[in-house]
Amino acid sequence: MFSEYLTPTHPEDIFSDLKFLPNQIGSHVHFYKGEDLYPGSFDLAIVSVCEARGNHDNEGSALAPHEIKKQLYQLYLPSKHQFRLIDLGSIIPGKTPRDTYYAVAGVVLGCITRKIVPIIIGGSHDLAFGQYLGYQDLLGIINVVNIDGRIDLGAKADEQLHAHSFLLHLLLHQPNYLFNYQHLAYQSYLNDPSAVDTLESLGFDCYRLGTIQSNVETMEPVLRDADMVTVDISCLRMSDAPAQPKASPHGLYGEELCQIVRYAGMSDRVSSIGFYELNPHYDINQQSAQLFAHAIWYFIEGFYSRKNDFPEDNDNYMRFDVKLGQTDHEITFWKSNITGRWWMELPYKNSKFSREQHLVPCTYLDYQLACNDEIPDKLMKYYNKLS
Repeated sequence: MFSEYLTPTHPEDIFSDLKFLPNQIGSHVHFYKGEDLYPGSFDLAIVSVCEARGNHDNEGSALAPHEIKKQLYQLYLPSKHQFRLIDLGSIIPGKTPRDTYYAVAGVVLGCITRKIVPIIIGGSHDLAFGQYLGYQDLLGIINVVNIDGRIDLGAKADEQLHAHSFLLHLLLHQPNYLFNYQHLAYQSYLNDPSAVDTLESLGFDCYRLGTIQSNVETMEPVLRDADMVTVDISCLRMSDAPAQPKASPHGLYGEELCQIVRYAGMSDRVSSIGFYELNPHYDINQQSAQLFAHAIWYFIEGFYSRKNDFPEDNDNYMRFDVKLGQTDHEITFWKSNITGRWWMELPYKNSKFSREQHLVPCTYLDYQLACNDEIPDKLMKYYNKLS
């Protein structure tokens, strides 16, 4: 299934005479040679997509995957656990960008059905549309988190699909299997206010850069609730990641991105992540490639720290029932005794949705709000989605 989409990586072509030390990732990664992969054979897969036709302003991003892998494979193993990572090679660009999207979708679907989490390295950000298409045949609804300084809705309602409009096409795609979308680290002065209004009118959340930087830890429940994550290099400030043609002096610090991406790795739900728009032509001493490599390292480290602590009725959880004021309504909160993470349970059951949709990741602050007779905004948004 993979071989029709992929060109295997030949390490000697990328790394030349570079020799990896015993505990570096490059000494432990398995390079795909066209063999069949059985479910659970690997935990994670690196997928390169050397495609940038979707962004004419940043075509050099097609060269990013090899540069990032050079830096990643020189890093040391993030875990003492069994390390099972496969480099699937590069997706063969299609005759058109849309052909490439469907190739990305095929690889993402193949990985997910084999219990392997793909780490996609692009390429332009419109490839995230292909990443999203990979979930179409799974016959379920998903949550998407996008970390990006700009909201890529395009300027016109009928705009063709490209890196600056892919989000519009993702939201309008039929069949619609998007349950929730959350946008992280947008910068108000770089975006049309109507784009934020559009997303919020659909019941989606947009988090400003300053909101995140004031308390990065509040993003943990957001990532815990995601199935698919995408990262655009524009979320980072120029001083940390210069490899972008429209770099901004403001943005996330590298440490903040790594922390957020680690939350994604720790999430029991996240089943794919993509890194996009890095252009080596603008890089300085491979600084940006190193930063993306570090972020991928943190995702891997987070993945091997997963606790599988989704609430069930057993001794590993504490249940708190909070009655709202003088009403008969209650909100049930669950706290994991293993990790200390919190969930709140919607006050009614809709049989169309799974238990995961009825349990919303939250923080201790949400519990405190409920104790003070305030209904958390997140609960109301999910309640309306399930109604």
